[in-house]
Amino acid sequence: MDFDAIIVGSGMSGGWAAKEFSEKGLKTLVIERGRHVEHREDYIGEGLGPWEMKFRDKVDRKLADSEYPIQKQCYAFLDSTKHFFVNDQDHPYSQEEGKPFSWIRGYQLGGRSLTWHRQSYRLSDLDFGANKKDGHGVDWPIRYADIRKWYDYVEVFAGITGNNDGLPQLPDGKFQPPMELNCVELEIKKRMEELYDDRRLIIGRAAHLTQPTEEQLALGRGTCQSRNQCQRGCSFGAYFSSQSATLPAARKTGNLTVITDSIVHSLIYDEKTRKAVGVRVIDTKTNEKKEYKSRVIFMCASTLGTTQILLNSTSENFPNGFGNSSGVLGHYLMDHLYAQGASGEFSGFEDKYYIGRRATGIYIPRFQNLRGQEEKFYRGYGFQGGAERRGWKDKIGEKGFGADFKESFNEPGPWVFSIAGFGEMLPDYKNMASLHKTKKDKWGIPQLHVDCKYGENDWTMRREIVDVSVKMLKDLGLKNVEGYLDENAYPGIGIHEMGTARMGRDPKTSVLNGHNQCHDVDNVFITDGSCMASSACQNPSLTYMALTARAVDYAVTQMQANIL
Repeated sequence: MDFDAIIVGSGMSGGWAAKEFSEKGLKTLVIERGRHVEHREDYIGEGLGPWEMKFRDKVDRKLADSEYPIQKQCYAFLDSTKHFFVNDQDHPYSQEEGKPFSWIRGYQLGGRSLTWHRQSYRLSDLDFGANKKDGHGVDWPIRYADIRKWYDYVEVFAGITGNNDGLPQLPDGKFQPPMELNCVELEIKKRMEELYDDRRLIIGRAAHLTQPTEEQLALGRGTCQSRNQCQRGCSFGAYFSSQSATLPAARKTGNLTVITDSIVHSLIYDEKTRKAVGVRVIDTKTNEKKEYKSRVIFMCASTLGTTQILLNSTSENFPNGFGNSSGVLGHYLMDHLYAQGASGEFSGFEDKYYIGRRATGIYIPRFQNLRGQEEKFYRGYGFQGGAERRGWKDKIGEKGFGADFKESFNEPGPWVFSIAGFGEMLPDYKNMASLHKTKKDKWGIPQLHVDCKYGENDWTMRREIVDVSVKMLKDLGLKNVEGYLDENAYPGIGIHEMGTARMGRDPKTSVLNGHNQCHDVDNVFITDGSCMASSACQNPSLTYMALTARAVDYAVTQMQANIL
């Protein structure tokens, strides 16, 4: 064998797999389809002021429309960050007619760990038990007790800032000191707790260092500088990414090999041993084809990336995709319900302002259906947002002239408090990704075809989020409250795509077991978002990290026992 372990993908879960295998003494290969990105050196947008960019950090409209029609929908797509997003013309995919799906991608070493929004929340038993309780989706093969210590483990290494808030639906963790709520947020928190028995406003838990450990300092990481330019890259290593944390830790062992600009075409299956023996790779620059061999393979190429590779890995045993005896590979695609909420003006504290640009906001954890089915929809949602003062940008459209008008731009406007709902999308067999029958990319690989839309429960929840958020802000004393629901925000734009190779107890209805191990081929593991049996409403990256560390620990134990 060339390696003990091959990891496909270098993002959130791929970086963790690389660290864990390397530190356990195994020779590890990470394969990244995108370009190499060097920590610090290749953060070309870092620290630039708007005046240093031609369009003040906006992307030229013609360029965005022609080359980034999908990626431009992302809030983080800017002139200072566009190099961390794929060119849609170079990386096409197809969508079912009348069912748009926004696939936001970053093909580079580190993947989307360079551009994620760093919100880090645990799932609870409410989430792991939801499928079994209401019958939507298969029962998760794990519960919170199975993953709790792994949440602890990854939080300590990654560095998560937050409070222990004592909420059963949002388990506490191993946190660094929290960032601070501003004066308006503190007042709204006070009012909320006086007004409601079921709602809490807390500071967002985020993957930023506020009190670095010796281990983190040794990796070259430092304290968050409150610049809030995180998607440009952080030379301080203050936020968690593959470049700042897991890959450097893996490299220190001497056991890591990384190759970039290399697309995994398919997995190689040995019919005699009934195991995967390696991967087929295409060099994106030369089109040269290579094969790499290993004892185990971890698929961490992102939900749709992994699914595309597995569907393209056909053999006599698996004519419909690798490890797909269940027939569910590609199905049950989910994303979080996104782009709905409300905002309003807060009267008071006109003599107060804030210092710096805090790198997280507030969070209002889920408060629906906690004690059983009480709402007209299944599952629930949480709110993210925060309070800020309006600034000079909000006055650009105003008419005026003269010294007084010019001077008015130096005066901050009123306080505004905004919340956006993130809801749970139910798993549905009809929401799926498959390989297009005729369309291929420039390397001859079938394009992915996505057929996905919000269901009735999803739309009911989205509308309810707006109604509840408007009423809540009015009840809290805000003025000029306005709700919003973007009906043109389609699945995918939440950038939390999940499912398609789900975990489950029964090999007939799932792809993976409770250790993220393929039911059909025991030396292949999947630990990116495709493994999720449901989406919950919390940001999922922390769960990917914990599942990956847990799966590697199990795989290495099996390898040491010569089972794998």
